[in-house]
Amino acid sequence: MSSDEVLVACADAALTFGRGPQAVVAVHGTDLEIRAGDRLAVIGPSGSGKSSLLHLIAGLEQPTSGTVTRASSLGRYRLGLVFQGDSLIPALDVAENTALPLVLADHPEAEARQRALAALALVDVGDLADRLPEEISGGQAQRVAVARVLAQAPRLILADEPTGRLDHATGARVLDSLLTAADHSGAALVVTTHDPAVATRLTVRRTMRNGRLLAPEEES
Repeated sequence: MSSDEVLVACADAALTFGRGPQAVVAVHGTDLEIRAGDRLAVIGPSGSGKSSLLHLIAGLEQPTSGTVTRASSLGRYRLGLVFQGDSLIPALDVAENTALPLVLADHPEAEARQRALAALALVDVGDLADRLPEEISGGQAQRVAVARVLAQAPRLILADEPTGRLDHATGARVLDSLLTAADHSGAALVVTTHDPAVATRLTVRRTMRNGRLLAPEEES
């Protein structure tokens, strides 16, 4: 596989909620390619369409016009999602939460746990393996969510405002974990954010405004 393989291609992809006069265009026709190894920040204020665009890329929403094409190499479990806020199952401890996608993909439980523990250690939360979600902080929970994605050996990581509810120092540690996870697995990384300090840590930055992903020449 070449390092410039196109993992996701959006061609004039748009997303509209509702019909008629009540219709809301969340994403206007968007052209975007995400390639293996990319480090992309999509920056814009709340309500600008960033999350909707990420949902199109992930396949959580289907475009109402245009197309979104994903490489067959992504597969069902090679695309990892990190959301803003709580995403851990309260009844499972940290290691079990991290291993869950692997167990659901029919990996042996012992292998799933081993991969989960390795991923937790890589993002510096290995000492939390036996704790329940209620026993850890919000920042720690976000790093566990990153470890859960990392354990799947993803080819593409999509993170939707992963630092949005965290203070600056904690958010920086979560972003460190995301970059570590992407580097370790060789995954492309796409992060939506309203924070310029987060965006500057990724190689490519694109601005979303009123549902439109601006071309680079439009962003100044």
